[in-house]
Amino acid sequence: MTEEEFADFYRRSVHRITGQLYVMTGDFHEAQDVVQEAFVRAWNSRGRLDRDLGPDAWVRTVAWRLAVSRWRRLVRGRAAWEQRADPLTSGGPDPGMVDVERALRDMPARQRQCATLFYVCDLTVDQIAAETRLASGTVKTHLSRARARFADSLGPRPGARTADRATDRPSPSGEDHR
Repeated sequence: MTEEEFADFYRRSVHRITGQLYVMTGDFHEAQDVVQEAFVRAWNSRGRLDRDLGPDAWVRTVAWRLAVSRWRRLVRGRAAWEQRADPLTSGGPDPGMVDVERALRDMPARQRQCATLFYVCDLTVDQIAAETRLASGTVKTHLSRARARFADSLGPRPGARTADRATDRPSPSGEDHR
């Protein structure tokens, strides 16, 4: 890939990949940082970008791995800090809001990654399998579990009726006709 081709590739894909990593990580600034680092590494490896899965997948995979590495360092740092922290201090308030971002954040990393690649990046199961180096069946399992977690986290839509609610209503006369 020439310098001009790389510059064009960067212009075409930086915002899209940053958005995709934002959904995967749940942190926009973290997504920007890891995508920029991934593009720096891509520049140094631009001769290999056209092979295998393509340059988008290469940058996205490197950015994801950087995010996971940073997350691991953060978790280890927090654990070390909590071991020495004052036991009387408390965590921040729980917002009590359930939305897509929180539902994604509560998913295991692989489920979140597969769900993002499928729903946000519009990749097929086979493309996700190739990019993540998972078996297609494993990707399908992650997607199925992610859908179940979305359903549990997001719950029924306001005003939606379920069959159980309709049968649990008492009759107008007050009699139970079950």
